[in-house]
Amino acid sequence: MCGYIDVHCHLTGGEYGDMEQLLAGLEEVGVKKVITAGFDIPSSVAGMELAERYPMVYFTAGFHPTELKKYREGDLDRIAALLLHPKCVALGEIGLDYHYDDTDKPLQHRLFAQQLEMAARAGLPVQIHSRDCAEDMYNFLKERKELLGCGALLHCYSHSAELATEFAKLGLYFSFGGTSTYKGSKRAKKSIAAIPAERLLTETDSPYLPPASKYGTFPNTPASIPEITANMAALKGMETADMAASVWANAHALFKKLG
Repeated sequence: MCGYIDVHCHLTGGEYGDMEQLLAGLEEVGVKKVITAGFDIPSSVAGMELAERYPMVYFTAGFHPTELKKYREGDLDRIAALLLHPKCVALGEIGLDYHYDDTDKPLQHRLFAQQLEMAARAGLPVQIHSRDCAEDMYNFLKERKELLGCGALLHCYSHSAELATEFAKLGLYFSFGGTSTYKGSKRAKKSIAAIPAERLLTETDSPYLPPASKYGTFPNTPASIPEITANMAALKGMETADMAASVWANAHALFKKLG
């Protein structure tokens, strides 16, 4: 049965209080499935444990570009083992992030490439984080297009609508969260309007990035997905129910282990 889905959130940080109460509230607003994203070893393992405990929760495992100071030899082997779990739907979140002054770009590039190779070997898609690196990200992925055969998601897409068209030619999907509902989010709105509906997904990046109706509140939760979906539907000239059904189908096409 179709419903709303959050393809990228973070449920493992302890921000939400009682998890059973949170998940029960999600079901009440029609959110049927959530994917909690790993960003290092502890968060990936914690995501697995949540997924084992709750039927509606799935997880990803990976090393985020801004968390690589924690990286130790052997960690990729641990991620590879997590990818075998029946509820691990993708490798991620991985990618490039040039936001901070102390960015180690060579290390980011090396670990990103290695994790793309791991995902391809495992037959899984990837969830990609991309901040302040638009041209490098596009060139990096274009040069490794053969590693994207199992699918890839640019989560919380923040680059231009024009570049989205080029990323789409590489077969990528795009997810948008709460910030796309703000009146001032012109770039996100243009991107949503430009991207084909069959490539769009919904996320919250909870506990961060609340939508317009919850601006300034913390934590954001996957219960914001209906508002995000309605906004996306309006931008595409669709009914909210039709957009929700499209996103549901897209998510299951990309993340085949959602089953």
